[in-house]
Amino acid sequence: MIAQVGDRIVVKGVHVGDTPRVAVVTALRHADGSPPYEVRWLDDGHEGLIFPGPECHVEPEGTVR
Repeated sequence: MIAQVGDRIVVKGVHVGDTPRVAVVTALRHADGSPPYEVRWLDDGHEGLIFPGPECHVEPEGTVR
């Protein structure tokens, strides 16, 4: 997975009824865009570090949802 600042990380729920969570990449730890990423979660504004798993995908900045 490769991401850039401003891209969105979408984490799909793994259980029935889970809703996807979306975070915006605010900083990179590696110049090549590989994980982990510093993110801000859109649902609650929390900022943290994410090591994305197989339930995640990247939406490039400017992608319309």
